Amino acid sequence: MVQSQESFMFTVGKLDAGMAILLGERAHLIEFPSLLLPPGATTGSIVNISVQRNVVEEKKRDTDFWSLQNDILLTYGTKSPENPKLEVRNVTQTSVTLEWPALKLATAKLRSLDIYRNRQRLASIPSPLTNTSTKLSGLQIDTEYTFQLVLRTTAGVFPSNLLRVRTHTMTDTSGICVCFGNVQDPVQLENSKMALQEMGAKWSDKIEIDTTHFVCTTPAATPSGAAASGGLTTAPGVEYQKALQLSIPVVQPHWILACHSTKKMVPIHPYYLGATPPAAAQFTRPQSMSQASLQRAQSASPSQQQHPNRAANRQSMPPQRVSSASPPAAAAHRFEPMPEEQEDEGDEVSASHSGHIRKGTMTKNFKFPPPSPPPPVPPMPTEPAPTSPPHQQSTSPRHESEPKPRKEAAAPPDSAPPVSAGRRASTEEARLSPVPVITPSVVEVPPPPPVDKEIAPRIPEGDDDLGETEEISLN
Repeated sequence: MVQSQESFMFTVGKLDAGMAILLGERAHLIEFPSLLLPPGATTGSIVNISVQRNVVEEKKRDTDFWSLQNDILLTYGTKSPENPKLEVRNVTQTSVTLEWPALKLATAKLRSLDIYRNRQRLASIPSPLTNTSTKLSGLQIDTEYTFQLVLRTTAGVFPSNLLRVRTHTMTDTSGICVCFGNVQDPVQLENSKMALQEMGAKWSDKIEIDTTHFVCTTPAATPSGAAASGGLTTAPGVEYQKALQLSIPVVQPHWILACHSTKKMVPIHPYYLGATPPAAAQFTRPQSMSQASLQRAQSASPSQQQHPNRAANRQSMPPQRVSSASPPAAAAHRFEPMPEEQEDEGDEVSASHSGHIRKGTMTKNFKFPPPSPPPPVPPMPTEPAPTSPPHQQSTSPRHESEPKPRKEAAAPPDSAPPVSAGRRASTEEARLSPVPVITPSVVEVPPPPPVDKEIAPRIPEGDDDLGETEEISLN
């Protein structure tokens, strides 16, 4: 519907640069595009301008606008991204395998998908639109952890549920996930599968993300695998090569039997492919603790039960401590013994060989020798002391002043005291002649002989560089 037209009269004032200044009857001034003026209009021309409203076009425009808004709402406003749902796939002593359904982003665009451990960001999930699982390694044994996924999109942030996981102990073997390769012995393969079933472990023929070990006896492919891949039966299998690329340990079936028999995780280095296992583990049914202890007691020999290892007991004992009160053990002689001392030593040595005595210890029958009486002092002579050469006078007091070695200090700890100390002292007095005592004031010590100093030949300065001299007359 078009309303009635109304006309307004204006006078063209200034016309410049595509714009015209129009002046109204009531001194209204408006700017009007010069392209809309009638042809030939110049400054001073009078023009009439009419204005009318188009209601039909207004309704059509409103209809188109709201239709577009409804399409946007139905397409982008009714569905939003869903929160990821985190689940546990496998748990071992040092790793956890997590999985979740495919992401549902609705109409939003993905920004990132991050994994959090103990409320701290650990890493971003690679290829989050196609990857639905991850394996986290390097964990501690028997430790509780919390894991969570955080999805970031253009529509907002959507966290997953908080998952609490505790790693296994060494006695929990349910986390083992084995991929079997080429096991040549079918009986050994069947026993390994039965052992895994009793331990609560899993196995498969394909390597998956939670595979912990690859078990085989030869790297060659299985007959069915070689036929499927079109390769030779002697060439390495596809799963074997994939295990090497993923750093999955390749072990022999003996490792599974060893874990089953010991009821715990055993080290894998003795069971690597190509190594000789320490012992051939046989697959047997679990036995009670009383039977296991009975077999262990019967396996011990009677000699081991009666006589334990003495060497180990000696090594475990602390070393003997020797105090200052203990006698020295087999001390070395510093002086040559006298003839009568040699006789006493012979008796003492024969007595020491009668029993075994450990060095550094004291026997129960040891007693300190009684103190011997001091030797009598020779009488002082009345006649004047004869003079002697200087070298004899200087040496004789030295022999008198030097203490003689005592037998008791050099005797071993188990030796008996001297037989008769008084008799030995009287024998020494009989052999020695009385020596006059010389006071220090009488001794004359000769001065030391003069030492001739070496006189170096005097070399006149500057004579080495001069040749023969010749007298020259100055007249």
